[in-house]
Amino acid sequence: MSQKCHEFSCRVYYEDTDLAGVVYYANYLKFIERARSEWIRKLGINQKKMMVEQKKVFTVRRVEADYLSSAKFDDTLLIKTKIEKLTSARVVLSQVIFVKGVIIFKAIVTIACVNLFKGISRIPVNIFQIMLEYKKKNIFIDE
Repeated sequence: MSQKCHEFSCRVYYEDTDLAGVVYYANYLKFIERARSEWIRKLGINQKKMMVEQKKVFTVRRVEADYLSSAKFDDTLLIKTKIEKLTSARVVLSQVIFVKGVIIFKAIVTIACVNLFKGISRIPVNIFQIMLEYKKKNIFIDE
């Protein structure tokens, strides 16, 4: 029960902020994208190999985001990622950004597996199994 969801940290740089010195709203999507990419990499999934060999990629289909507070220059962000739902072709993820233990951003992200030439496709069996095992073990801790 002490197993946690995937965690990824990054720092806010000057380039991430707007004129007011806070993170520009669209950049939160970049932060959670980086966290998702690192989560997939940590699972041992090689997305480039999947694209070249199987002609399949994951693409974002939907994002539902709640901006609760702002991150500022030089803040360290902690991004937690958890699988909420897994189907044969889609993964629904919960992604939450924290600054100093406080939730500042929440998103529900749906990624879909697509064949480069045919559209929506089943997640490759080996990758689906890896994600299914991860989903069984991960828990999400808000605090």
